[in-house]
Amino acid sequence: MERTERITALAQAASRRILVLDGAMGTMIQRYSLDEADYRGRRFADWPQSLKGDNDLLTLTRPDIVTAIHRDYLDAGADMLETNTFNATSIAQADYGLSSLAYELNREGARLARAAADAKTAETPDRPRFVAGALGPTNRTASISPSVEDPGARNVTFAELADAYGEAARGLVDGGADLLLVETVFDTLNAKAALYAIDALFEDLGIVLPVMVSGTITDLSGRTLSGQTVGAFWNSIRHIQPFAVGLNCALGAAELRAYVDELSRTADTLVSAYPNAGLPNAFGGYDEEPDETAAHLHEWAESGLVNIVGGCCGTTPDHIRAIAEAVAGITPRVPPQVPPNLRLAGMEAFELVQ
Repeated sequence: MERTERITALAQAASRRILVLDGAMGTMIQRYSLDEADYRGRRFADWPQSLKGDNDLLTLTRPDIVTAIHRDYLDAGADMLETNTFNATSIAQADYGLSSLAYELNREGARLARAAADAKTAETPDRPRFVAGALGPTNRTASISPSVEDPGARNVTFAELADAYGEAARGLVDGGADLLLVETVFDTLNAKAALYAIDALFEDLGIVLPVMVSGTITDLSGRTLSGQTVGAFWNSIRHIQPFAVGLNCALGAAELRAYVDELSRTADTLVSAYPNAGLPNAFGGYDEEPDETAAHLHEWAESGLVNIVGGCCGTTPDHIRAIAEAVAGITPRVPPQVPPNLRLAGMEAFELVQ
């Protein structure tokens, strides 16, 4: 199946049922108890600094593990795989001295996910699987100063972010991604740099792929790290007409529900949600069992809040299996008809109603 056919199939599938995204990659990698040698492989055996913890690099050094994790999620019922590229921008990879690998990491990450998805599709041709090219937030923020003494200071510019995202997105497209996912957005300005870069890439390549955007509400204040409410976040990015908009990470399903509800009422596109497996415990782990997470998402689905569901930190194939079973057969949310009013956003949303 060609990419254009898959994109059509994705839209058709989303109109018929609630789609299931995969779960956490990092959680699964931790189960392998990898050491420094696993991360280095032969290619980076003599690299001058530690590489342990660079999960994106495993795409090159332990592709067998990344592929196995993809397969586990597909077997659990996932319709969409995220590529193992959350930190695969040149900006994030600078911590390991591997910025020059950004394009390759994204291309190969997409290729691994593509191969796994195609293999699963071959088993069930009536239910194609899709690849979402993951673009994480980077470890820099364009909106917040890194220095309390200098509120105007920044450690990254919009142009630098756009260049990094453009390189990563090109790799994902070249590797075979069906859609691009700008996820875990804690700073909307970072996300806008990514969306700007994606738009420029599409114009350069002469193609248009679906784009998903997923924000992160960092605490019970209901705001992103850069201070925006859910409504302001949506107003800030709705001009790109995303295939889906949603929320992920930071909170468990119980804490995230109110904000998914708000987004569902205001977004005139598909809504996605993939919460953590509850809140972290004292050791940074996640204790929420698959049936607990699934029960929350079942209620969201029954309440007509979501079109795409999955799991973030702490979730496993068991969580995704439970979630897939919990939403099976439930009619997907129908996006509301929104009047064409003037909508603006600062920290909070503004709508001019005549």
